[in-house]
Amino acid sequence: MTTPGPDGLMIRGIEIVGFKRFTRLNLDFAPLTVLTGTNGAGKTSVIHALLLARQAAMIEVDTVKLNGPFNLELGSAQDVLNLGAESTDISVSLRYTDATTSFAFDASDDDLLYLPIKSRSDGHEGIGPLRDSDTWFTYLCAERLGPRDVLGASAQPMDDLGVGVRGEYCAQVLALQGLKQKVAPARRHPDRQEDEDAFLKYQVERWLSDIVRPVEIDTLSFPHTAVTALRFRTPGGDWVRAPNMGFGVSYALPIVLAGLFANMGGLLIVENPEAHLHPAGQSRIGFFLATLAAAGVQVLVETHSDHVLNGIRRAIAEPGPMQAEHAIVHFFDQETDDQPSIATLRFTTAGGLNTWPRRFFDQYQIDVSALARVRSGPRK
Repeated sequence: MTTPGPDGLMIRGIEIVGFKRFTRLNLDFAPLTVLTGTNGAGKTSVIHALLLARQAAMIEVDTVKLNGPFNLELGSAQDVLNLGAESTDISVSLRYTDATTSFAFDASDDDLLYLPIKSRSDGHEGIGPLRDSDTWFTYLCAERLGPRDVLGASAQPMDDLGVGVRGEYCAQVLALQGLKQKVAPARRHPDRQEDEDAFLKYQVERWLSDIVRPVEIDTLSFPHTAVTALRFRTPGGDWVRAPNMGFGVSYALPIVLAGLFANMGGLLIVENPEAHLHPAGQSRIGFFLATLAAAGVQVLVETHSDHVLNGIRRAIAEPGPMQAEHAIVHFFDQETDDQPSIATLRFTTAGGLNTWPRRFFDQYQIDVSALARVRSGPRK
């Protein structure tokens, strides 16, 4: 497959009809697309629609499973068909620069735990990154693995191997490729740009040290088994088991490794990158995701963290690696009739936003104002 690149087969937008929260939804995508907003307003539904499209893009299948793949637990056809849908069809269409790829699913049988594929309209040969290996399409769910003494192994060939939906193959990827594969210069940490520092292992260590804490990583493989152990140490310290290094490293590791390992032009979807990270680390992982997007990996991130957002803003403004027009934010909220509303926000070259809707990361100001009113009131 020809390398798509950020301006080739990059997904420019998505249309979702009759699926979960949406009667009909159209969203623009950019090299970096941020989904944020109130709970239950539809952010995850957008990601789930992409995961169905990923399954449907495999030409040998005629159904998509609602439970199992990608850690999905969507229930039955009745659970995923929008209550206000005009028909029992669900469709997901992906827009590229000069073509559209569409998938239609039959949700007429309420009890089915899968959706039959009614039609595919492949407007672009290869369907962008959807039909290729896990280094082209990577999804990291919010329930990533915490610290583990050992991690499992995938039976995928090395060319198809990814880090796994929960980061379960991180140890295997590092063991096999950590000191073999080099990271492209645009994705390297600013402090480790020399060619001898370019190996995947060293770049993962440097970005993790920036995001979480100073750390070195080692892998231990056990011959004739399907497990690989991870151990960590602070530079110059003693090696310790993963459970003794804390949740922050284990939760951030799959994001960093997947981003550095992904193919140029691939798609990386990350839920809640801020999990278990200090606010400074949340900001730095936002900067890291912006760096990936600027380097040619399309990134879709769902987050509830204003620190992640501010890290992206800094990547645009400082000056950083990101151009303002290459990032977009979709803010999901709920109307009084329980219908989702979506506001699209654009960045300025100074890292600002062209609008700031009510309830969009304004809780800090609300709380500070409330405290100020309390302090200025009469004392009892």
